[in-house]
Amino acid sequence: MESLQLTRLLFCKPCLKLPKLAPTLAFGPFRHVGFGSLSRNRAKNGCLIARSSVDIGGGDGGGYGGSNTHEGSSAVEDEKEEQRGFLLGPERDVSGSVVGFNLIPPSGEQAVIESHEDVASYGVEESEDIEGEKKAATRVTYNIVFVSAEAAPYSKTGGLGDVCGSLPIALAKHGHRVMVITPRYQNGTAADKKFAGAVDVDCRIKIPCFEGVQEVSFFHEYREGVDWVFVDHPSYHRPGNPYGDSNGAFGDNQFRFTLLCYAACEAPLVLPLGGYTYGENSLFLVNDWHAGLVPVLLASKYRPYGVYKDARSILVIHNLAHQGVEPAATYKNFGLPPQWYGALGWVFPTWARTHALDTGEAVNVLKGAIVTADRLLTVSKGYSWEITTVEGGYGLQDLLSSRKSVLDGITNGIDVTEWNPSADEHLTCHYSADDLSGKVQCKIDLQKELGLSIQPDCPLIGFIGRLDYQKGIDLIQAAIPELMEDDVQFVMLGSGDPQYENWMRAAETTYKDKFRGWVGFNVPISHRITAGCDILLMPSRFEPCGLNQLYAMRYGTIPVVHATGGLRDTVETFNPYAQGGSGEGTGYVIVPKLLAWMVFLGHGSKLFPPNIVVECTVRWTFSPLEKESMLGALRTAVMTYRQHRSSWEGLMRRCMEKDYTWENAATQYEQIFEWAFLDPPYVG
Repeated sequence: MESLQLTRLLFCKPCLKLPKLAPTLAFGPFRHVGFGSLSRNRAKNGCLIARSSVDIGGGDGGGYGGSNTHEGSSAVEDEKEEQRGFLLGPERDVSGSVVGFNLIPPSGEQAVIESHEDVASYGVEESEDIEGEKKAATRVTYNIVFVSAEAAPYSKTGGLGDVCGSLPIALAKHGHRVMVITPRYQNGTAADKKFAGAVDVDCRIKIPCFEGVQEVSFFHEYREGVDWVFVDHPSYHRPGNPYGDSNGAFGDNQFRFTLLCYAACEAPLVLPLGGYTYGENSLFLVNDWHAGLVPVLLASKYRPYGVYKDARSILVIHNLAHQGVEPAATYKNFGLPPQWYGALGWVFPTWARTHALDTGEAVNVLKGAIVTADRLLTVSKGYSWEITTVEGGYGLQDLLSSRKSVLDGITNGIDVTEWNPSADEHLTCHYSADDLSGKVQCKIDLQKELGLSIQPDCPLIGFIGRLDYQKGIDLIQAAIPELMEDDVQFVMLGSGDPQYENWMRAAETTYKDKFRGWVGFNVPISHRITAGCDILLMPSRFEPCGLNQLYAMRYGTIPVVHATGGLRDTVETFNPYAQGGSGEGTGYVIVPKLLAWMVFLGHGSKLFPPNIVVECTVRWTFSPLEKESMLGALRTAVMTYRQHRSSWEGLMRRCMEKDYTWENAATQYEQIFEWAFLDPPYVG
């Protein structure tokens, strides 16, 4: 019978029992044991290699050296490095004790990995033998728990729902075990049917908060490799969206999302999904302030009692403007120990206080999450920098700057199946980067549908988004009279501030042949505007990531954006003189009018002040955002469309070839996961 000869071992705990090998081997997961920092070496210094050899023989000791009580590390070298080998990883029981080893085949062979343990397993990473030859590949997989107030398609008000509805699926495809936990909203509309596939798991837990005990239950649906878990409580059953209704934000949101956070901490411990729990060694991805109490609870109510001592939490900030701030007197509602008040305590600056006797004391849930989370993430690299500035930090810039070493940014992805111009169900004509002819027909169809004059060669500009100050609607309103003097058409889709909704209706009456304003939101129309327009305008004052510019580029519609946050990260300003005259970039960044024209004419490189960085794609930022700057960028884009069609088609193709898939984003998230486990967890 074949058995094992140990050829290499570093920093590995002792094996209690070596499994006997049949001629046909079954392979289990490979796991690192001991220090997380060894993973940085990609297993070059810490792999245990097992090779086929003669039978080791009998003996009661099992393991190596015939001993099951061996302490410390061992190092065994084999002189026959040219032999084929297997990676050897430890097998653990439910208590975490090592009870044996599993084998991983060499590179090129398939291994079926099935784990029912609540520990991180290893999938594919690089590994080399002593001579430098690449052997097997291993990658860490984790038990990941997303906590979010919304997750598409079940609930969605914006980008947060998109992220928590798509990223978990992408990570599950990478081999991770993924749970998404979110409220089970029931608002008495057709949207309630989206939860129809979730079944009651018959598990109730009691939560000590708000000076009482609250009971919540769980519903579960397994879809696309992800465990979708819904927290059920009467406070989630009311008309409106997840946060409020026509009268404004719900007054008990602190209560509703405190329940969510407690339930999220308990779910990995009590829900036997697929027959077994996620367990204590979980990685929590908490999204915005609604889930911000999770890392605080882990640090204050679990780790002091030996629970979740190896878990990690990552705070994902989608919009720092929303922080979950309530009066200081509400701290007792959280059910936290009194000594943890400092983590959430917050004092408003003097200018923001309501009266002279107001001390400004409050509790800030997002601040508590920033303090206690193991790592911090934003939804773009640009936004991760902006939130450390006075302009973008909303009072938390100093705290965020102090944690800059664990602060990163990853640009969101998009669903390339839903947003696919070659197969979009909402379009009557399809096209691709290889054949752009269908885009003209999409433009004609949109002009017909909206009652605009049919002019295939007339530049069609679009806007899709909320009608509020953040999105720069006031700038569009100020610029429309001047813009309508040019031979262009303009289409807007959105809802929000009533004053902007009324303005859109009035503008449509004033500019009957050139302007259309659709008040409200309509998914098919949003797809047809994205496909039919030549230019998409996004003059946002701040934009943590932004998705519409990614959708536009996917459809070959050129974005004109303000250089902020994710817009600056994803849109490269068009430079017609790069690449030997073939052009470079994917859009236009709004800049002062003179500079926009000078750069287009090729004379801008010497005009920039020292504090503005110019790259080969001519990226830059400026302040403040102004109507003249926006008009200058739009006119540059319109001139390129009319006079340089070959360059414009090059722009379209470069946009459509950009990779903003969730697969790409998931790979970047995995790097953050690895970093999170290199350092010890937050313990206060």
